[in-house]
Amino acid sequence: MRAVYATGPNADDPLAALELGDRPEPEVPPGWTTVAVRAASLNHHDLFTLRGVGIHADRFPMILGCDAAGVDEETGAEIIVHAVISSPDWTGDETLDPRRSLLSEVHPGTFAERVAVPRRNLVPKPAELSFAQAACLPTAWLTAYRMLFVRSGLRPGDTVLVQGSSGGVATALISLARVAGYRVWATGRSAEKRSAALALGAHAAFEPGARLPERVDAVMETVGEATWSHSLRSLRPGGTLVISGATTGPNPPAELSRVFYLQLSVIGSVMGTRGELASMITLLGTTGLRPMVDAELPLADARAGFARMLAGDTAGKIVFTLDGPPAR
Repeated sequence: MRAVYATGPNADDPLAALELGDRPEPEVPPGWTTVAVRAASLNHHDLFTLRGVGIHADRFPMILGCDAAGVDEETGAEIIVHAVISSPDWTGDETLDPRRSLLSEVHPGTFAERVAVPRRNLVPKPAELSFAQAACLPTAWLTAYRMLFVRSGLRPGDTVLVQGSSGGVATALISLARVAGYRVWATGRSAEKRSAALALGAHAAFEPGARLPERVDAVMETVGEATWSHSLRSLRPGGTLVISGATTGPNPPAELSRVFYLQLSVIGSVMGTRGELASMITLLGTTGLRPMVDAELPLADARAGFARMLAGDTAGKIVFTLDGPPAR
């Protein structure tokens, strides 16, 4: 079957490890099923895999991709794939399973004509969502949903700063925070990105590192080293920083004196549960909110999408599409 995969780790030139070609059909363990992929979205996780981050060397070659929407080949139902693969005997919050993984870490990913997934990882796709929109939800949008509504402690009327304004998680954070009734501020590296944040619903947008009009109740952080100090300085005493990623580096200065003196809370957040994914889909249905799709590309043009993300030239999610048989 056609697939986009990583041939091996390449920390210095990740695109050199990217290939499009034939890969074996997925193996289907008991309790799993195959999904005919109609759309799959690109995440920074896929670039990390190409660099060899978060994956053992003996797992290569590895089909990339965490997110997918498609058709369950056993039932013909249109579904969304929850990307967190927990242990077979795990119950409760899947993100807390110490043996959890994401698709494309241990098991082949979604950038292929078919992907094998545990049956319990399937969530029905509403008819009002396109496959491309649905494919944006399991990683970036679910990460944003959990950060805001599970981990932050924010209440309607509170002020939240989103570090960044154009990536998949950032655009989801802005959109979700606005419909939840928060006052939403964002940062953006260019006037164009700041304007895009305002168009998404941010009440104000600032240059990176800018002094804000006042300190905020919470900061949503996915950037890491480049924005960490600004995030801590932007919080009111007793405020909360929720971090779910570090795209510019994982080792920011600790600044512990600021954390304890101002009694700040620094909270980690990873992906989200299947139940949270279902709740978010309901939220989209009741509000009419939809993911921002930056570009839809056929899977054959995946390299162009990877290059766009690597250059930081995004405004929402990049989605790869595949043709498939009609749903039964």
